[in-house]
Parts: sequence; C-alpha cells; structure tokens
Amino acid sequence: MSPVSLPVVPARATVPITVALAGNPNAGKTTLFNQLTGMRGKTANFAGTTTSVRLGSFDMDGRSIQLLDLPGLYAMSEHKVEERRARDALLGKLPGRPRPQAAIVVVDATNLARNLYLAGQVRELGVPMVVALNMIDLAEADGLEIDTESLAVELGAPVVAVSSRSGRGFDLLKRELAYVLEAGPGAIPALPEGIAACGSCTTCPHEARYDWAEEVGTRAVRAACGTRLMSLRLTEAIDGWLTHPVFGVAGFVLIMAALFISIFSIAQYPMTWIEAGFGFAGDVFASILPPGDLNSFVVNGLIGGIGGVLVFLPQICFLFFLITLLEDSGYLARAAFVADRPMSRVGLPGRAFVPMLSAHACAIPAIMSSRVIENRRDRLVSILVIPLLTCTARMPVYVMITALLFADRPVVGGLVFTGAYLLGMTAAIGMAFVFKSTILPGASSPLVIELPRYRLPSLRNALLTAYERGRAFVTRAGTVILGISMVLWVLATYPKLDESDWSAVVPAATIAEVEGLRAAAVGVGGEAEAEALEAEVGALISPYELEYSVAGRVGKAVEPVFSPLGFDWKINVGVISSFAAREVIVATLAIVYGIGEDAVEDEETLSATLRAQRHADGSPVFTTATALALLVFFVLAMQCLPTNVVTRRETGSWKWPALQFGYMTVLAWTAAFVVYRVVSALA
Repeated sequence: MSPVSLPVVPARATVPITVALAGNPNAGKTTLFNQLTGMRGKTANFAGTTTSVRLGSFDMDGRSIQLLDLPGLYAMSEHKVEERRARDALLGKLPGRPRPQAAIVVVDATNLARNLYLAGQVRELGVPMVVALNMIDLAEADGLEIDTESLAVELGAPVVAVSSRSGRGFDLLKRELAYVLEAGPGAIPALPEGIAACGSCTTCPHEARYDWAEEVGTRAVRAACGTRLMSLRLTEAIDGWLTHPVFGVAGFVLIMAALFISIFSIAQYPMTWIEAGFGFAGDVFASILPPGDLNSFVVNGLIGGIGGVLVFLPQICFLFFLITLLEDSGYLARAAFVADRPMSRVGLPGRAFVPMLSAHACAIPAIMSSRVIENRRDRLVSILVIPLLTCTARMPVYVMITALLFADRPVVGGLVFTGAYLLGMTAAIGMAFVFKSTILPGASSPLVIELPRYRLPSLRNALLTAYERGRAFVTRAGTVILGISMVLWVLATYPKLDESDWSAVVPAATIAEVEGLRAAAVGVGGEAEAEALEAEVGALISPYELEYSVAGRVGKAVEPVFSPLGFDWKINVGVISSFAAREVIVATLAIVYGIGEDAVEDEETLSATLRAQRHADGSPVFTTATALALLVFFVLAMQCLPTNVVTRRETGSWKWPALQFGYMTVLAWTAAFVVYRVVSALA
C-alpha cells in the first residue's frame, strides 16, 4: 500500500487530535509509545474509574497528536472492567474524553494469529486504524515472511511493519496515520466479509473470530520451518530451567540477589557525589547566612532534608533500569509462572503477580491494577497484602540502614537488601494464607498467562523508564518531602528553650560545664578560639533544645511503645512522621540529628552522623540490633496513609483499610521486637 503525505490545513492544525494505542500484552506497545512520545507521557485514569491509561504527545506534519495508551488487552468484552473501559474509550462513551479520531493497533509479528483477534474487534467498532506490525525484526530472524499488503486487504486498514526497539518503520507509520486522519471515518472501507461474519455469528462469535484470526494469520505468513523450529527449541530449553518448580525458584532468588547487589555496589559512587554536593551547598549557605533560625532552617531543614532523600535517587533509577531490562527480555512472565504454584497454595491467584510486581514501584497503582482479578475474595486478599511488598519509598530506608551497618561490605549490604525484599514477599504470602484460612476462605483462581519469546531488551526503553521513575521521585522530593521537612524543622525548633528554663530541663552538671566554657571563651584572646568554645556550648545544649520542642515531646510521649524495639525518642519522631510517607524518616533523622550543629562538613554523611550518636551512658544509639529492628519495622509497617485511602476507595468500606493498617502495624512491631531481642542476645 503506497503511503500518501497530504498538506497540512492551517484551520485544522488547532483541532486537538487524539489517537488511541491498543494492543495485546507483550506486543511491545509500551516501547512503541515511548518511541513515539520520547517518554513525555503521564499516567491518568478514565473519568470516574481507577483504570489507568498513559497520555503522551508527538508532532506529525506540524500537528500535535495526543496518544492515548490503553491497557494491554487480549479482547474487548463486557466481562472485564479494563476491556469494557477500553471499548468505551474507542467509542467515545467515556465522560470528559472525546472519541479518538484514529487508533494504532500494535500486533506482534511473531504471533500474528493471536493478535489479530483484537485487531478485528477494533476494526469492527468503525474506528479508523493503522496496524503496527511490531517486532518485525524478530519475525524475520525466525524466518517469517509476512505479506503486509494482503493482510491490509483482509483487515481493511493499512499495515506497517515496524520495530519499536530500533525505530524501524516509524516514518512510514506516521505517514499512514496522517493519511487515515486526513481521510476521516467516511473513507473507511466496508467491513471485510470475514470480520463481519464474526459479529453476526449466532452460535459463538468468539469461536468464529478466533477461526477468522487463525485463517488470516496463516494466509499472511510464510515461514522457513527450520529457523522457526530452532528458535522454538531454544526457548523450550531455556524455559525447562527457568520455569522448573525447583530450579526456577532458585533462579529467581539468584537473579534478584544479583540485581540488588549490583544496585548497592554501583550506585554508591553517584550517591557520594550527590552527598558531597549537598554538603558543599550546606557549607556555602551556612557561611553566607547569619547564625540563627534562618541559617538552621535553610541548612538543616531544606538542604539537609531534601539532600537526605535525593541521595538515594541513583538506587531508584538503577533499580527500574534493571527491572525494565528483565521485563523486556521476557523473564518476568516466567517469574509469574514460577510464582503461581506457591501463590495459589496460600490463597493468592496467579493474576495477582502483576499487581504485586508493580507494588515494588508503588502500592497505590498496584492496588488499582488488582481490578484484573475478577473474583472478589481473591482481589480483597491481594489488596490486603500488596502493601507488604517493598516499594520505592522504602528504598531510602533500606539504603540508609545497610550503609549504616555495612558501608565497607557491599556484598553483605546487597544480601541484606535482598533479605528485606524477600521478607516483604514472605510476609505477604504468609498473611494471604492467614486470610484464606480465616476471614476470606476459598480456593484461588487459576493463572492463564502468555510466555513471550526471549528477546534482547531495549537499552533506550530501560533508560527512559529509569528517567521517568527518577523524575517522579525528584518531583515527590521537591513537593511532599520538602513540605514535610519544613514542618518537621518548625516542630523540632519550637518552642525555644529559654536560658531561664534550663534548670528544669538541662542537668546541673551540663549547666556547670556550659558556664565553664563561656568563662573560658571570655578569657581567650583569639576570635576563632572563642567561636570554637561557643560551638561546644551549642553542642551540649542542642539535644535538650530538641527534647523541649514539639517534636521532642511527641517522641518522648510514645517512647514506652517503641523502647522495647531499641528506639530512642529521636527515632520515634522519624517513625511517627513517616506514617505520612515512608521515605520522610530519612529527612527527619537528618533534621533531628542536625539541629544545633555546625554546618555539615563535606566528608560527613547521614550514616556517619547516625553511627556517632550516643545515649547518655555513652552506648551507641544505632546498634546492630536497633538498626535491624528499624529495618524490619519499615519492611512490614503500613506507613502510607494515601495507600489506606486507595484501599477504602477500591473496597468501598473503611473496614478493610482499618484491618490493613491494624494487622500490618502489629505485625511490624512484633517482628521488630523479636529481631531486636534475638540480635541483642546473640551480640
């Protein structure tokens, strides 16, 4: 089919143009979206629903095209929420969202017949469409030849062979899309006889449509049998190991361990650079601003709080870079297959693997995506345990504690990192079994999943995904965490401890020591020596100023609850503040342990500061037992109020989020108590 490039009409250039992007899971739709939009997309929901879609834009012939990336679909039926919403979106039936002027249907060239089922349904809706025959390079490597012209005739729509990994065929895809948009709905050819027969079948339209897709795919493909057979045999040989009930599980654990060891080992270098940069910024502002509250607010509240969180940006970017590589390679589908058997035994459906996997990014979209689970009991169990899985908000805490304990042993730190992730997974599986045996009894639904072929992952796609996740983290650090850091600084600074009130708070011995230092400062001749003595006075008084503040009083009030875990009142302030957002504890500790101190030196890190903290008797605050108890508490606790809100919205009742918050808090406290006692006894 010859592409036609038409001139742009200025009057129509201002009309918003929406193009829907549809396709099966694992057809490369997300990679194609990233190639077209340059990852300039955002996630949104269909109006009045929690079905998420991605929106992006790209320029074509001087016009801006809004690309609506629909969820991955195998069909558009009335039985599943996502499929029904996607159908309504294509028909323009969703409130606040116009009907797309055209659709790009992404089809896997290596599995044409299966993908044509959805393409036939989109064509049946009367939406002008272009078929992107994706992964054409892999099909050719398998010895497949696809007649795009005959396929276009069968579908009544242009068919363009593309490779979303390399960008091959994208210029032709845009030209065909421009032609379809310019022609409009009135130029759509009559519905091909085969597709029309599917819709009019009085027995089973699904069977008729599958038969049609199989016949069309068979006619359009010519295969070199030897090459295709070798590829299939290689895939089966690899799957024999990676999907094995024993070796598959062991392989999954080893791959995850290697992933986290790599993160811990490699990302420490950019972390050091970021840390040094914020330390330098703190020095600069400390020297510019006059001593007092403004100096403390900027250096400790803003720079210390934000820097304490942004230092973990390299780990987050590297994590999503590696996970995207695993997903693009086809391995994660095998991981889901391996996980299905143990998951089903404890009451979790195989379909829960995808939401549980996405929970390692954030529990909120993971809970929303649990709508793919049709059975209500299965869905409730999944929603209740999803927050136990490690999300990116927990990563700064994990990194802080592993750096605190194992700064010079990256392999051990990586293994502890892996252990924290496995603890969350184990807890989720265990609690699912408890719920299955008690309040939500019943057998889980079986898993039906497609195992995509193995392929080389796209480095560009992985880099863009890491960039998008990193940008979201920075945005969060610049808004939510910045606001919380400012509030925490105020709470940790006021009310001020006036010198007239020292006798009620500061021990007499400390007051005497302060008076001696001040007398010595008056007697010295040099200004630098006097300033050094005043700094010593500030270091002696600052812990009592913090204890006198609102934050200190709150931390002291809850001390009976957390002291059995080895936490002091300063750690308690961080734990309480983190219920708004988990990663806030890092900024909180940076603020709490920085109040009243000199400007942070370049070589001083948060880990070094925490390691240097001492109780009144001289014993370290962050012992191995305390640090591991804090780690376990953060692995298991429900410290994310927005997640509770989403749980209420998805379940329609406050009963389930209340249960979720309650059982996770009790579980976290109990596990942290056991860890603290056992490690203390062993030490």
